Amino acid sequence: MKKTILVTGGTGFIGSHTTVELQQAGYDVVIVDNLSNSNVQVLDGIEQITGQRPAFEQVDCCNLPDMEKVFEKYPGICGIIHFAASKAVGESVEKPLLYYRNNLTSLLNLLELMPKYNVKGIIFSSSCTVYGQPTAENLPVTENSPIQKALSPYGNTKQINEEIISDYIYSGAPVKSIILRYFNPIGAHPSALIGELPNGVPMNLIPFVTQTAMGIREQLKIFGDDYDTPDGTCMRDYIYVVDLAKAHVKAMERILNDSSSEALEYFNIGTGNGVSTLEVVESFERVTGVKLNWTYAPRREGDIEKIWANPDRANNVLGWKAEAGLDETLLTAWKWQQRLREKGIQ
Repeated sequence: MKKTILVTGGTGFIGSHTTVELQQAGYDVVIVDNLSNSNVQVLDGIEQITGQRPAFEQVDCCNLPDMEKVFEKYPGICGIIHFAASKAVGESVEKPLLYYRNNLTSLLNLLELMPKYNVKGIIFSSSCTVYGQPTAENLPVTENSPIQKALSPYGNTKQINEEIISDYIYSGAPVKSIILRYFNPIGAHPSALIGELPNGVPMNLIPFVTQTAMGIREQLKIFGDDYDTPDGTCMRDYIYVVDLAKAHVKAMERILNDSSSEALEYFNIGTGNGVSTLEVVESFERVTGVKLNWTYAPRREGDIEKIWANPDRANNVLGWKAEAGLDETLLTAWKWQQRLREKGIQ
């Protein structure tokens, strides 16, 4: 009998790709999403890729009675992957209470319901933002690198949620959790049937790059050219979203099947390579043959200068490794942007 996984925020960018990987690994998936930052048509793409349409409930995770109805309707849920959260750094500075309410309440509701419905474990979608700007001796960052004061309410909700999970498990709650700290997910499914679909002006680099290449945005701005990096631009660890999705499958297998694993574990999910903003632009131009209209702009407040992962623990303990290179990943993002244009979406 197939095991059932609840994926909150499952019609979003990372959630949809993870749903595909879960289904292809033999799980049944129930998606809960309030569609505040995603589109229900994503379900069509998932079904086209896998041949299986996930169950879907349009529910806000912050609504405890509605979430309880989901667990009553699908009594076989054995694990949760929790993506549902408000996630724009700038907006979180403008609307901190919205972010604290959404991002904390949703997790609290899930943790409260898990023992009641015999849900064994939860994978929490965290972020490398918890490390802040690491010092030189802490690069690349390991899971033991210092946690630093968050630079935004969004980042702070990730830290607080990690602490909530830790405190809950320490209290003796009969659940397991794996916290995955992502670096910078990019790209799209190779089928170009699902991908990143930001509302309005993109906050992330890659959608802005592809939209500039398509002529939707007039010009790409690279914020800062005087950082302490080889070419003066910020450095990040860009990970292919499909590789990231596969890490969730590995983590869920560990929670459900490995009785020797600890109740709470942390893993950095990245490639281990730092790539500069300028290198991304140059790679995109090289692999697509499209010249971007870009310029330098002043530094942007809150940007980290440089960070990349030490993924050894995920490689060795989870048995997971990033496989796709930057060029290949950027091509998937461009293919997705081209498909959006064909469909008249962007």
